[in-house]
Amino acid sequence: MFTTVLPACLAALLLTGLAHAQDGRQIAQGQRLWQKRCSECHAIDSDETGPHHRGVFGRRAGSVKGYDYSPALRHANVQWDEASLDRWLSDPEKFIPGQNMDFRVRNKTERAALIAFLKSISG
Repeated sequence: MFTTVLPACLAALLLTGLAHAQDGRQIAQGQRLWQKRCSECHAIDSDETGPHHRGVFGRRAGSVKGYDYSPALRHANVQWDEASLDRWLSDPEKFIPGQNMDFRVRNKTERAALIAFLKSISG
C-alpha cells in the first residue's frame, strides 16, 4: 500500500506546485499588462480617471463611494468576478452600454492574466 500511495501523493504535490507556479507567472504577466495598459487611468488604491482596482473582485460595478461613475455603470446590476471582468474587458460598451471606458483587451490570454492580477490584489 505504501508503494502505491506515496507516488500518488508525490504526483499530487508536484501538480499542485506546478499549478501555483503557473498562477504566479500569470499574475506577474497580468501585473505587467496592468502597468502598461491600465495604470494611465487607474491606480491600485486611489481613484484616478478610473476607480481604484484593489478589492474589485466581489464588488458591485459602480459602487466605489465618491467616484463619479456614468449612470450606466451606477445602475448596472453586475458583481465583478472572472466572468463579468472577462466580458467587460473584451468589450465594455457591449457589456454595459453607455459606460465611459474606451479600452478593450482583445486577447483572451491577456484578459485572463489581467483578471488573475486583479483577483490577486483583491484579497
